[in-house]
Amino acid sequence: MSSQSQPQPSSPDETHFGFRNVPLGEKQDLVDDVFLKVASRYDLMNDLMSAGLHRAWKDVLVGMVRPSTTRPFRHLDVAGGTGDVAFRVIEAGGPETEVTVLDINPNMLAVGRERAEARSLPGLTFVEGNAEELALPDNTFDAYTIAFGIRNVPRIDKALREARRVLKRGGRFLCLEFSTVDIPLLDRIYEAYSFTAIPAIGKVVTGDGAPYRYLVESIRQFPDAPTFRDMIEDAGFARASFTRLTGGVVAIHSGWKL
Repeated sequence: MSSQSQPQPSSPDETHFGFRNVPLGEKQDLVDDVFLKVASRYDLMNDLMSAGLHRAWKDVLVGMVRPSTTRPFRHLDVAGGTGDVAFRVIEAGGPETEVTVLDINPNMLAVGRERAEARSLPGLTFVEGNAEELALPDNTFDAYTIAFGIRNVPRIDKALREARRVLKRGGRFLCLEFSTVDIPLLDRIYEAYSFTAIPAIGKVVTGDGAPYRYLVESIRQFPDAPTFRDMIEDAGFARASFTRLTGGVVAIHSGWKL
């Protein structure tokens, strides 16, 4: 854990919002306010913060999804409002590939719909919804992805159980999320960059650095890769594993519904 991270909440009625402990029921509203402020510049900021690496990470993620090019394939992308992962799945799949993009934030979904219309991509459905309580039927999807969104969910264990519920037997859960840098010196450089440069870039681009301070803090509070792998197993997934990318800056977590 980073030297700047804070103790986890000791009460089951509390959770963390960045480095602050807040009542569990208040976190979602606080997260919604963050993404309300950053929605219109979200993808631009991803490019600036990661020097464009988020594109390569998402390409690896979709390469692991492997949407079928010859048969119907139903995919669910959660917390993917702007469509970045969904567009890749549609383009990698065949004519019978369908992607449901689910996000709790209507501003993020509005950006995604606008981008999808500009690209004239078929097979996309945008749905406002909560990862903890998916208004979707059991055993529906061949794959589920969530990229840089699981750490913003107040009850991660509940979201993982919902992911398993809506997947078909043989379906795969994939999560791309920031992780713990495990290379000496790179970890210190990354730490300094995260807490100084990212909020400063956010302030220049969006006019407000505070949402990006929260996003950096939320990364530090997220469980390390082995711990999150265990959480995926506890939710009932089989063959849970993770793959570190870019020295551990991010990891792709996997689990199967068998």
